[in-house]
Parts: sequence; structure tokens; C-alpha cells
Amino acid sequence: MTPSVQALVLVGGKGTRLRPLTLSAPKPMLPTAGAPFLTHLLSRIRDAGITDVVLGTSYQAHVFADHYGDGSSLGLNLTYITEEQPLGTGGGIRNVYDALTADTVLVFNGDVLGGTDIRDVVATHRESGAEVTLHLVRVKDPRAFGCVPTDASGRVTAFLEKTQDPPTNQINAGTYVFNRDVIGEIPAGRPVSVEREVFPSLLAQGRHIHAHVDDAYWRDMGTPEDFVRGSADLVRGIAPSPALQDACGESLVLDGTNVGAGAVLIGGTVVGRGATVGAGARLDGAVIFDGATVEAGAVVERSIVGFGARIGEGALVRDTVIGDRASIGARCELLRGARVWPEIQIPDNGIRFSTDV
Repeated sequence: MTPSVQALVLVGGKGTRLRPLTLSAPKPMLPTAGAPFLTHLLSRIRDAGITDVVLGTSYQAHVFADHYGDGSSLGLNLTYITEEQPLGTGGGIRNVYDALTADTVLVFNGDVLGGTDIRDVVATHRESGAEVTLHLVRVKDPRAFGCVPTDASGRVTAFLEKTQDPPTNQINAGTYVFNRDVIGEIPAGRPVSVEREVFPSLLAQGRHIHAHVDDAYWRDMGTPEDFVRGSADLVRGIAPSPALQDACGESLVLDGTNVGAGAVLIGGTVVGRGATVGAGARLDGAVIFDGATVEAGAVVERSIVGFGARIGEGALVRDTVIGDRASIGARCELLRGARVWPEIQIPDNGIRFSTDV
């Protein structure tokens, strides 16, 4: 039987803003609160009663199939469609057209952490009679985003670029509902932006694009700062996820982890499987990947420590990304957006901001 609604998740991006972590894994597969980030989104889709999901892949496409297989472990039926060349958001949607069998298609950007009820977005689409429905979220400061004004009935009236004086605080949340035939109209075989080309073209034709607007949790996980905050919000129960049974409190410590005496784990910290945290270490809003080591007395704040990496005794790592298997020497200080590439070894006292040693 043809499903009434299918989901498409776009996961083809290279995740350049999260390098060096994404040199070894696609962004949606990075560990987030104990599971690949994509698992949280797929669990939301399944809990909304949608079981037929297409993944639009490109960069390191094999990683998704290797991990999820046919999707049965999540109660899903997964299909993989790979872009041979980057096609943009609109081109990526068009690229999977032949795999779409439902008349209603929910499209998700695979790097957005959201809390809205997917069923409500679909209901808005059907009740409005729109050809495309956008999920919009209200934000406190819309200047960093393009904004999407709507009329009194909820119809979208324009797509505006970033401006210092936006006319509305409604921004594109990266979730769309398409009638399948509209996807078939997107030009095939070339890069297309859904935000800059497809939607404005539909509006210019007088087509019906509607909005589902709410104040639900929303975060683009594309930067290290947002990745750390999103992970912490999941752990603390601020961001909802069916993949987490309960809010974990101030920290989530996974299986096989060794935490030394007097270590402090707060701020939604995650310590990965087989990791080691030394005595007296302080982890505040840290994301520690599997197999990493934080030695005694080290401080890690709002930072990501990659697979198998080591933070030396007494080191300070703040607002930093440490690549896989890198080694940070004792008493080093890494601050304010530093990024250490995989395998790099920094000697004891090798980088300091303080004048003492």
C-alpha cells in the first residue's frame, strides 16, 4: 500500500563548519547525547507515525547505510539516494523524486534539532490546501537569518534575505511539506536552491505556499557552539527526543566510562563509551566522544573532544574543537574557537594564554 506521507531527510552536506570532526564522519552521524544526531530526527519522524523515509546522501554516503541498514532497528523503512555531484537543497529534493511514492512528502534538513510536533505541520498543510507548507519558528533576534513574512491567513508572502531591520521574527526552520507533483517541477540534474529559487518562483506564479508557525525548540547544529548547546539541551531535557527515554540531568555518562574521584560533570556534559575522566577534572557543557581521555585536573568547557583524543593533566580547553586522536599536552590552554586537527600532538605547556607555566 502506498504510504500517505513519506519523509525525506537531506544529509548530503560536508559539514565544513564542524571540521575537523567531519573529516571522518558526516555531520548527521556525529555523536549527540549518546546517539548519532540523525537518530534523534529519525525517532521524531517515526513517533509521528511516518515509517517510510528516504535519505538524500552525498558526502560519505556509505556511512549512513552501514549504520542504519534498512532502518528496521528504528522501526523504519529506509531508502538511500546518493547525489553524484552536489545539487543544493532544491536539487537534492528533486534528485529523489523517483523514489517518492506518497502524494505528501515531508522534507527535513538533516542538521536541524527541532521540537515541533511533525503531525501538526502536516495537518496545517492539509487544512490549508497549500501546495507547499513551511515550518517557521519565531526567534528573538531574526537579523542573523532570512525571514519569511505571512499574511493574516498564514500564506507566505515573501522570502527575504538577512537584514538589520527584518519585518518579522519568523524564520525558515528547514522543514517543508510538499505535494509530490511540485517536486517534479524542480529542474533536474543541476544545483538548485529551494530557498532562493524554488520558493520565490512558486510565489511569483501565485502558487499557494503556507506557513506553520510556532515557538518550538529549534537549533541549526552546524557550528561547534550550536552543536555543543544542542547536545547539552538534549541531555538536560530542554530539547525533546524520543531517542532519549528521560532527561539525564546535568550529565550523560555512557557505558564503559571510567570517571575518577572528585570529577565534576555539569552543564549537559556527555562522556562517550569507553572514555576516561581523571580525578578532579571539570567538564562543563563538554561533548566527549568515545574512547577519549581527559586527565586529572583538566578543565573542558563548551568544547568537543573527538574520538580517542587526549586532554593532558591540568589542561584548559574552552570553546574549542579537538580532532580525533589528537593529544593535548599537560597544562596547555586552548581557548576561543581553537581547532586541533586529527592526530596532532601538542607538547606539555605547548600552547598557553597565561604568562605562568
